[in-house]
Amino acid sequence: MLVSLNWLNNYVDISGVQPEELAEKITKSGIEVDSISYIAEKSTNVVVGRVLACEQHPNADKLNLCQVDVGDETLQIICGAPNIAKGQKVAVAKPGAVLPGNFKIKKAKLRGIESNGMICSLQELGLQEAYIPKDVADGIFVFPSDVKVGEPVEGLLHLDDAVLEFDLTPNRADCLSMLGVAYEVAAILNKPLNLPEETVDMADKNAGDAVTVTVEDKELCPYYGAFVIENVKIGPSPLWMQNYLMAAGIRPINNVVDITNYVLLEYGQPLHAFDYDRFGSNEVVVRRAKDQEQIETLDGVMRTLTENNLLITNGKTGVALAGVMGGADSEVQDDTTTVLLEAAYFDAKTVRKAVLETGLRSESSTRFEKGIDSERVKRAGLRACQLLQKYAGGTVLQGVVESNHLTLTKKAVSVDADKVNKRLGTSITVDEIASILNKLRFDYTQSGKVFDVTVPTRRGDISIFEDMLEEIARIYGYDHIPATINLDAEQAGMLTDAQKLKRKIKRFMEGAGLMETITYSLTGSADVNRWISPEIKAFQPNPVSLSNPMSEDHRWLRLSLLPELLKSLSYNQARSQSSVALYELGSIFVSQEEELTKQPNEQLRLSGALAGKWVQHPWQQEMKVVDFYVVKGILEALFDHLEIPVSFRQTALADMHPGRCAEICYDNRVIGFLGQIHPSLGKGLDLKETYVFDINMEVIIEVFHHEPTYQLVPRYPSISRDVAFVMDHDIKAGDVQITIEEIGAPLVKSVQIFDVYTGENLPEGKKSIAYNLVYQNPERTLTDEEVETSFQDIRNKIEQQYHAYIRS
Repeated sequence: MLVSLNWLNNYVDISGVQPEELAEKITKSGIEVDSISYIAEKSTNVVVGRVLACEQHPNADKLNLCQVDVGDETLQIICGAPNIAKGQKVAVAKPGAVLPGNFKIKKAKLRGIESNGMICSLQELGLQEAYIPKDVADGIFVFPSDVKVGEPVEGLLHLDDAVLEFDLTPNRADCLSMLGVAYEVAAILNKPLNLPEETVDMADKNAGDAVTVTVEDKELCPYYGAFVIENVKIGPSPLWMQNYLMAAGIRPINNVVDITNYVLLEYGQPLHAFDYDRFGSNEVVVRRAKDQEQIETLDGVMRTLTENNLLITNGKTGVALAGVMGGADSEVQDDTTTVLLEAAYFDAKTVRKAVLETGLRSESSTRFEKGIDSERVKRAGLRACQLLQKYAGGTVLQGVVESNHLTLTKKAVSVDADKVNKRLGTSITVDEIASILNKLRFDYTQSGKVFDVTVPTRRGDISIFEDMLEEIARIYGYDHIPATINLDAEQAGMLTDAQKLKRKIKRFMEGAGLMETITYSLTGSADVNRWISPEIKAFQPNPVSLSNPMSEDHRWLRLSLLPELLKSLSYNQARSQSSVALYELGSIFVSQEEELTKQPNEQLRLSGALAGKWVQHPWQQEMKVVDFYVVKGILEALFDHLEIPVSFRQTALADMHPGRCAEICYDNRVIGFLGQIHPSLGKGLDLKETYVFDINMEVIIEVFHHEPTYQLVPRYPSISRDVAFVMDHDIKAGDVQITIEEIGAPLVKSVQIFDVYTGENLPEGKKSIAYNLVYQNPERTLTDEEVETSFQDIRNKIEQQYHAYIRS
């Protein structure tokens, strides 16, 4: 929304407030001012002049020799504008004048003839091309005949105007009008508000004799009002109106169109003017369009409509697409003498659908989409009639022909002063709250500390106490609210246990050397069924497709975080980052429905992808590349950190290397997997040896106990024993480790595998696994006999159960 301060000053006295100061106050009240722009750079000594004579330059075909009266003297000026003519009133830069760009006007000779000054175009006065009327875009600007010769042009053309650009949030549709902005600024500055009156002198002839209105779908159009204005004379709109429209980014066209645009911006109510004689009948019928029905809009394009569109018709054919754009056949033209003026309330969703289907977006549709003030619909029509009567010579027929099923019920919100202060942590008095409500022009009744507020229809964004709380806070001043929490107000916010756990896991992963990544929740058809964890695949999910995807690569809601993680890893490696370790804590979307009738189940996962060097010490000539055991070690450390006992079970999964993959289990339940991606898939992503993991965080959050625990530091020494068992190649080292822990308890405190050997000096089909056993008793020193007895029990059990023997 572009807000002209000169225009705004008609409703609120802001003459003593600098644009920058006003912009800051408005921003602090909750509406962001994106920018401040000035209509033109300051110019000096530019006045209105009257062209007394205009003849062709004797030495140039395209130059004119003019005699111009500037009030206190007559200047001879040579002008090259094609539209210069005798009798015109024009902008004249007198000798010594300074134009925008520090362009100084001096006396000069052009083709041997003296020229004392310059007749200026709007461009030369600093106006932007987009705001200049078409009829003077290639020449000089001609003032209306009633301006005074010698008067400075700055005030006439509003060259001293400043324009604020508002970045409005969708809920503040009330500020899509100058009156809405005026209410806001008056409240901020605590100034009186001057609203226009909609008084119209109507003729005796009744508008109902000239037109009838029928609305077939009253839900989509609860109000339609038709005004008839006769004896209209098409011409330029007043100079002040043109200036305001140009400041708002709208190019002036003619008095009728300009007035409808002016009221649109002033009231926030879209209007449409039809040429009554070209309308095609004396009846207005508002109905749904027929499927494949066509209408040619004002931009000259033939539009094909659907039954979702609302159409204004003359009873037979469409004359306007409701709330979006008028039709070409009934457009106001230079010979128009009778105007049929529409003021209506159209359903926001219907207008939005029409905009999406046709690609048309206008100032009118924007306001209908966001919501208009139901109380201003008819008033805006009367305001336009008033201006058409005054500036187009129109005769307004008696009454408005309307179909009115519009509910004007105002919302009521109760505001308790104690509750306000409790929420805000403030000590705003009852009198201050009453003052704020008065500034906002909200009607209310007061009972002690409770205000029963009647919300005006212009503020469709207010319906509950929290909305009123925001209004009080922003007018009171956000910068006056204490920076620290009042402990008597509300309970201080805190993280949930799940949020704390997420942060704990993120800190661990980053401490372990992985970088967090946030990837798309959408993936392509080629990847949607890849790298899915076994427990998810057992669920037999159906991937969820978007009905309107932004691309084929982002059509499906993901069932695994890994496809997009691997793409990120590949992207980095393609840019010379060979060693990359990424992780992501994000959601997958699981559904068993073939045709989605409810939201898919959202499940939190922790996934990672690693490739390249894990450790490198060039000076010591040491290097460790990422392998299966690096990833397994990271996960083991994570689960130890969380004190969650898990186990790893060798498995073979699709899309994974057949010999380097394991399931992650908790309480004999699969909660994820880790391993190397299949080399053929890695090749397709330009990845070499790459390892991944994927963990169900829903289970981890469920079983995690966040109570802090500790263990006393042992006072007595520990005893370490190493033993290597020779066993069959297909026996799992982890199974033997679990057996040692069970037999050795409680004296054996830890069992670690530190070596695996196959090859020479071992029988075929055998392997050697070396274990380190740590014995300790926290209450006393162990004897050699106790350790030896326990060790022999372990040895006997392993030899019997696994047919193993100790390697000598």
